[in-house]
Parts: sequence; structure tokens; C-alpha cells
Amino acid sequence: MTAPLALRASQHARLVAPRHGDSLLCSSIGPSGEVITLWAAEDKTTAFVTVHAHGTTTTTQIAWRPVAFPSVQPLPDGKVLIVGARCQWRPDGPERNAVVYDANGSAVLEQTLGDGISHVLTTRQGEVWVGYFDEGVYGSCGWGDRDSAPPVGKHGLTRWSADLDLRWQYRADQWGSISSCYALNVHDDTAWAYYYTDFPVVRVDGDTVTGWHNDVSGASALAVGGSTVAFFGGYEPDQDKLVTAVQLENRLLVTGEHLVAQPDGTPLPASARVVGRGSELHFLVEDRWLRLSVEDLPRP
Repeated sequence: MTAPLALRASQHARLVAPRHGDSLLCSSIGPSGEVITLWAAEDKTTAFVTVHAHGTTTTTQIAWRPVAFPSVQPLPDGKVLIVGARCQWRPDGPERNAVVYDANGSAVLEQTLGDGISHVLTTRQGEVWVGYFDEGVYGSCGWGDRDSAPPVGKHGLTRWSADLDLRWQYRADQWGSISSCYALNVHDDTAWAYYYTDFPVVRVDGDTVTGWHNDVSGASALAVGGSTVAFFGGYEPDQDKLVTAVQLENRLLVTGEHLVAQPDGTPLPASARVVGRGSELHFLVEDRWLRLSVEDLPRP
């Protein structure tokens, strides 16, 4: 059997800490393909958000309100959204695990987005898409108990306004319910989700859901370009595998398998964070930003 072809992601930029000693908390990709990064100061009471785009870097100091396992995303008018993956339900009111900071770094809004959050991606207009893993769907941290509220993420995928008002929840139809959202890609006003248990791919355009049955399981990120879907990751030993497929009427047909390597040909570390935005996969490897586009993949 022929070994999969190794594809080398290209290095796009390095992520530089605002000050010596600042530690990297998390990083992600914004709606325009920019990298947004959250750094903690040595004293742990101050944090900085940096945005790397078009060869420039902007830095904002924020009045840091720590959340558990944070994600960071940009919002319009220079605002920043930070969301904690875990959220405790309490009888006197659930934990508010989402904080919006204005362009001056002041916290201006807090909200509860629920527990068990695996993905947070915003749009240019400020809509917020949230995908949940199984504990966020079925209940944990007090959610879903007999005397508590049902989990916010019980549908597996939600969309919120820029003011963090809930606007839409996924409803199971022919594509089945979401037990765990493995991958989420948001481009312009369209979201693509890939989820357990049967791993279909669904496209949400407005409130309209279109889907494809799929034989690729366990991936952690996806990119979409034209009729091609690229899945990255998988269960061991396929953590660095990339599988391409094309959209047929209601099914994806696998067209190729590859391995993804760093620019020097070495394997990606297990700590690499991978985010799909539109047709690009972004690999955040410590302080390096690597990219691989669907358009650059070998044709079948």
C-alpha cells in the first residue's frame, strides 16, 4: 500500500508576545483570516490581546477576568470576545463564561454561553457561532441535573448576536442530532459543522441547513473550497492526516489522503491548534502560524 503524500504547510508569520515574560493562553483565527491571540502577564492580573493581520500587529491591554480554558475572537469596532470552555451552573445563577471587551480593554458585557464549549468563531458582522462537546450537550458542571437548567448547548451548535443574545440553535433533522461538535468552520455568513456520531457535514446558511453523508470519522478541523472538503486529524494514529472529499448530491466521496508536515518536513506536534476558516486550514504551532489552502492540494 502506497504511503500518503506528505504536504508541507507554509509558514505565514510568527506570533510575538507583547512583553518579555508574557505567556500564551490561546490563539485562534478571526473572520478575515487574521490571528488573534490572548497573552497573560507574569502577575496573572493583566492580559493582552494581539491581532496579527496583513503584516501588522495591534495590541490591546484588557482588564482580565479569568475564565476556564479560554477562546478568543474579534468583534466589530475593535471589541474582543473571550469565552471559557467550562461553565458551572449554580442555583443563584450560572457562571458567566463569556466576556466582551471594548477597544480600550474594558469589560462591557458578560453572558453565559454554556458549558462544554469546543469551538467559538465570529463573523465580520459580529455573530458568534458556538460548538459544544458531549458534556455541553448532555450536561456537566451542574447543568442538566434534576433541579438545574437544561444545558445551553443541548443542541450542539448555537448562533448568538454581537450582544450575546441567542438567535439560533441546531435542530436535528435527517442529519441526526449533535452529540459532540468535532469541527466548525465559519466563513462570511455560512457555518460548516462536522459532528459525532455519524459524522455528517452540514452547512448552515442563514437558518437553512444542507448536509452530506460522510465516511470520514474523528477529524478535528475542516476546510471547504468549492465542492472540495478537506478534513484534518483523526483518531490515533491519524492525528496528522488530511483527507479530501468532493460533494455529490447528498454524500461526500473521498478523493485522497495526505499527511501534513511543518515547513521543514517534520511532523506537526500534538499541541498544534488547527482552525478551518473558509478554504484554509490554519496551524498554530507555539509561536508560529502555518497555513494550508484547499486550492493548493493535489488534484485527484
